[in-house]
Amino acid sequence: MNKFQALGLSAKLSDRLAENGLTDPTPIQEEAIPIVMSGRDVMGLAQTGTGKTAAFGLPIIQSILHSGERTPSKMVRALILAPTRELAKQICDALQSFQGKGHLKINMVVGGVSLGPQKRKLERGTDILVATPGRLIDLLEQNALSLSEAEWLVLDEADQMLDMGFIHALRKIAPLLPKERQTLLFSATMPKLMEELAATYLNHPRRVQVAAPGKAADKIDQAVHFIAKAAKPELLIEYLDKHRDALALVFTRTKHGAERLMKQLDREGFAAGSIHGNKSQGQRDRALAAFKAGDLRVLVATDVAARGIDIPQVEHVYNFDLPNVPENYIHRIGRTARAGREGQAVAFCAPDEMGELRAIQKIMKIDIPVIGGRPWARDEEEEKPKRGGGGGPAKSGGRKRGRGRSQAEATEKPSGPPKRRRNRRRRGQGPKHAA
Repeated sequence: MNKFQALGLSAKLSDRLAENGLTDPTPIQEEAIPIVMSGRDVMGLAQTGTGKTAAFGLPIIQSILHSGERTPSKMVRALILAPTRELAKQICDALQSFQGKGHLKINMVVGGVSLGPQKRKLERGTDILVATPGRLIDLLEQNALSLSEAEWLVLDEADQMLDMGFIHALRKIAPLLPKERQTLLFSATMPKLMEELAATYLNHPRRVQVAAPGKAADKIDQAVHFIAKAAKPELLIEYLDKHRDALALVFTRTKHGAERLMKQLDREGFAAGSIHGNKSQGQRDRALAAFKAGDLRVLVATDVAARGIDIPQVEHVYNFDLPNVPENYIHRIGRTARAGREGQAVAFCAPDEMGELRAIQKIMKIDIPVIGGRPWARDEEEEKPKRGGGGGPAKSGGRKRGRGRSQAEATEKPSGPPKRRRNRRRRGQGPKHAA
């Protein structure tokens, strides 16, 4: 009997996991799987990259297989809601790998692609449906499916659903499911609204927590570099130039900023792509596939993709812009040091981002080590521009609190990595790939 069998999973399902190289359950899996199999509602808290999908997916797969029942047309047995298309695909791919050559109908419905093919799949009935809330509501309004016989509701990355305003969609979806169901809520952080969400949709849940909320993976080497906003692109290029063969994720605050930065990196000879809300689903899928294959070495992304990237080979994460929501920092850096590996995360902090940095350090209860520059003093902190973002220079003429700084001071770059040697040729990066 292997360790997954000891948790109550069947020998057949455990063997499939072993074929995929999964032999030792992670802490969240050890805690959650027996509880989910007992039928209790669960509120699970764990860091990103710790195996939450298997924690809720394996018991559901086993229960549906054990029942042997055929799912009627348009009906859904288990509904899994995810905040982004990338995360939905990641979950769906994982569930497919868990069942191997099993016969379960595992479908995915997300925005950005045609409704027709999704409707046709739903017509045949669905054992497990992974969906983003917006597209699910579209299909429900067109009577393409029914949730009246769903036995499970899973809210994955529920904190991001709250951040993205999906609570309104959830209020439309939840009443369409039976009251007698099992509800599982999983998240990496625990904002105050999460307690209200759990109280509304879960029935006396068991709380499973394998890490303190707001804590990043132990193997992530975090650092902050204080740098003027206008000097960020040059600094990023210097960092990236030191590890051209490694995979690096760069996070910006805006879609336009991500695209602009990607094009600048491409001009500098990096095999770079971008992924954000202005990209079609096909473009996003191709960029992720190229990044995973190593054809792209640098992927510039916004928070829409922060939890949908599960690529263990990512060694470096750069927060080009600090996020407005401090919890998003944890999810961003959680894209490295996955599957037991180590990783490095560097945050670039401009004068107008000191508030965000303080909020991040407060929620994580740590002081992030300084790798370059010095913390900006209170009288150096600039007011945030009303428009813009993505790391470009702040518009001139904006007022600053306290005494002003000279132009030389504003553009002066604190000490950073050694000056790079310009080389516009791609060195060992594979062919150029358009995102």
